[in-house]
Amino acid sequence: MEVGKYLERINYQGGAEATIEVLNALQKKHLLSVPFENLDIYYKIPIGLNPGNIFEKVVIKRRGGFCYELNSLFYELLRAIGFDVKMISARVFNQQQKVFSPEFDHLAIIANLDSVDHLVDVGFGEFTFLPLKIELNTTQNDERGKFRIDKYNEVYYQVSKQADENWTPEYMFTLKERDLNEFSEMCHYNQSSPQSHFTQNTFCSLPTENGRITVSTSKIKVTEANSITESPITGEQEFLLALEKYFHIRPDSIKLANTSLA
Repeated sequence: MEVGKYLERINYQGGAEATIEVLNALQKKHLLSVPFENLDIYYKIPIGLNPGNIFEKVVIKRRGGFCYELNSLFYELLRAIGFDVKMISARVFNQQQKVFSPEFDHLAIIANLDSVDHLVDVGFGEFTFLPLKIELNTTQNDERGKFRIDKYNEVYYQVSKQADENWTPEYMFTLKERDLNEFSEMCHYNQSSPQSHFTQNTFCSLPTENGRITVSTSKIKVTEANSITESPITGEQEFLLALEKYFHIRPDSIKLANTSLA
């Protein structure tokens, strides 16, 4: 893990000690710098869970990725700095069907600081800017909204976000430590199955300090405070130009990504 190059990629210039202040800063900087995207899936480039290839894609080629890539890479960065971290499996809540997805559908991180566990996530799209304490029955205020963690049952925790007066589940998870190769089957499913959200929609998305920029094959959507602006995209060339304009993603970084898989 080349820590210096990674920190430069996420525009982080502070200290690199295993403290909650550094963890908070690293997570927010990562989210503001590295897009959540599924372009390799759209271009039918296989995504493998090889840490070296993921580093090359995200840090050197300045791409983004989805949870298996972004959170596994962030885990490696935190571990290299000296944080007590582990990868965990999460099951995402389907808002339409009102059910949770299978195990290993999402990869997240638990960081333990001063005997307190924190949920860390840089690969879930619209979520928190800062880690959440695993503290039950407590509303945690974040720049991206109000969140809380509750016990779902004897095994699972559930993280929810407040929408108006209601609490909407985001995903459930356990504290059991997982190995990256345990996510291989669901990683393959999410990039190949017609039922996967990632094969049905093509996107590249990045939060801003007060909004979000999302580019799909059909439109550019810019949210800023309470204002939403949408512009149509017509054709492949416009799509590629938008990726370069808003995310500095060059076409050659897509076509050359993941050419060597484990």
